[in-house]
Amino acid sequence: MAFGVAACGDDTGGAASSTSTPAAGGTPAAADLSGNLSGAGSSAQDAAQQAWIAGFQANNPNVTIAYDPVGSGGGREQFVSGGVAYGGTDAGLADDELAGAQKRCGGPDNLIELPVYISPIAVIYNLDGVKDLQLSPATLAGIFAQKIKTWDDPAIKADNPDATLPSTRITPVNRSDNSGTTQNFTDYMAQTAPDAWKTEASGDWPIKGGEAAQGTSGVVDAVKNGKGTIGYADESQAGELGIAKIKVGDAFVAPSAEAASAIVGESKESDDPGKYVFTYTLNRTTTAGGVYPIVLVSYLMACTKYDDAAQGAIVKGYLGYVISAEGQDAAAKNAGSAPISDELRTTLQPAVDAIAGS
Repeated sequence: MAFGVAACGDDTGGAASSTSTPAAGGTPAAADLSGNLSGAGSSAQDAAQQAWIAGFQANNPNVTIAYDPVGSGGGREQFVSGGVAYGGTDAGLADDELAGAQKRCGGPDNLIELPVYISPIAVIYNLDGVKDLQLSPATLAGIFAQKIKTWDDPAIKADNPDATLPSTRITPVNRSDNSGTTQNFTDYMAQTAPDAWKTEASGDWPIKGGEAAQGTSGVVDAVKNGKGTIGYADESQAGELGIAKIKVGDAFVAPSAEAASAIVGESKESDDPGKYVFTYTLNRTTTAGGVYPIVLVSYLMACTKYDDAAQGAIVKGYLGYVISAEGQDAAAKNAGSAPISDELRTTLQPAVDAIAGS
């Protein structure tokens, strides 16, 4: 398409000019890339982003990338408005956001959404004397719906028959900002425990009361500094907090990269429009063994067209590194995420190859 994206130039970091000649596969050689790149979005992606940025900048010393883990909602907003060159989100673009992103990129087939980060969402807790907490979907939903109020509630006892549970009051901690992690967590409860969780999936926490905190780090800190607290966060950032096992079928399953990635194979690609939009509707109700269903599949958003050719070249190179085996391994080591499969990488590569300057 002849027209580019006006918002993609000055507002995204002002890439310096490049005289690169694309190497094989259409990606400029490392020494040819120079300039700045700005991104924002998912705080769950932050540890992976730092690994990707470090690895990419090591191979491209004349490039500087900055990523602001403002949260998925903020990332989508900044990307749609043209404030950043790329964005991270733990949920696909909603209808109104999708229309805005398509407009920003110059048409449906110029928008890119790539699943680059697969990770379990851990149910984290801080409860003295309880090391191996187990929760069924209905119990978990009852806690976060604030219907189950103390740790010795019969529903929690039924899930943990061998545990000594105190009468401590439960303090649920949720995200205060619009969050893809919240979107995925509430989607899990809505799918698996509709009698206990009566609201639809949402990136904004729908229940009043409890305690709210900004970003993944805020939730982790609030749970850590509280007593009888419970929250949800990307498993890679749980630290020393307790992590609950979740009932799947007849077994209780702990979060892990392997158990998280297993759900993607059982899920279907969504019908979001666009040649290079790859989003998924996750099957949270699976009873298959070894599958952990409270999972986020996190995406990178970008355009195939940028007014600044050097900016487009950096975006192309960076996304190419992110989906590469090297980039995925770096994220797995730093963030505990599950690397995407070779099959998925082959599916995503044409989207990266399509990125170019105007």
